[in-house]
Amino acid sequence: MKQIFLAAILFISTMTRSQELYVFSDPASNVPAKSITAKLSSYFLPKPNDANKFMHRYVPEVMFGLSKNFMLRANLSFSNMHTDRFIWESVYLYGKYRIFTRDELHRHFRMAAFADVSYSRNPFHYDEVSLMGDKSGVQAGIIATQLWNKLAISGTISHTQVLHKSRKYANNQVYSFPYQAFNYSLSAGYLILPVEYKDYRQTNLNFYLEFLAQQTLDPNKYYIDMAPAVQFIFNSNTKVNIGYRFQLGSNEMWRMSTDTWHVGVERTFLN
Repeated sequence: MKQIFLAAILFISTMTRSQELYVFSDPASNVPAKSITAKLSSYFLPKPNDANKFMHRYVPEVMFGLSKNFMLRANLSFSNMHTDRFIWESVYLYGKYRIFTRDELHRHFRMAAFADVSYSRNPFHYDEVSLMGDKSGVQAGIIATQLWNKLAISGTISHTQVLHKSRKYANNQVYSFPYQAFNYSLSAGYLILPVEYKDYRQTNLNFYLEFLAQQTLDPNKYYIDMAPAVQFIFNSNTKVNIGYRFQLGSNEMWRMSTDTWHVGVERTFLN
């Protein structure tokens, strides 16, 4: 009986927000309260100067729903993207607090504030400012998400500061990398299946389309990416994500890659 009750809670939670479980960004909603979620993400990027070979990054992480308003996420990353060897490269901690909620029948609007910090062992490369394995730094931002029935739209704005010993030489022309950036995202998710919910064991199919952009400061460089993705949800507690991210435009920002494949598996445990 207890297992059925817990499954029903997770079913209701998934039913009301499955289409805002974005693949490349976070919504204002949190993971369910009093839950733990385990996730493994993998990223595949074409190797510079050899498009027939791929670099790999694997990110195991755990998320804690401490309350309906507050969640934490911690992860490690392993890759061969900056070195010739496959190594442990970074540790990352993320916290998000929901600051506003307006819930209605079949719709809601939510806002959240978040902050994260990362430490990376990797050499200092590239203009792109990324804390997911590539650079050490801190970030803070705001997320707003609107759900209408089967459609969810979400926007994020954040500011990132890179923390690296070379920053004190930033005025030296030898060190011309950006150390701070504004990040923007606009994400849409649509629930395709099931057409009608009848049981928590029904498989969900969500389609996502996300636009991800960054504007660095000193020097001023930018990129705009588009990232379509599909997501399958099984038994209301297991998600499989498949997405492809590629560049739409840039002013010659030096990036590790302009396209990335992503595959992820996620499992939520209640209570």
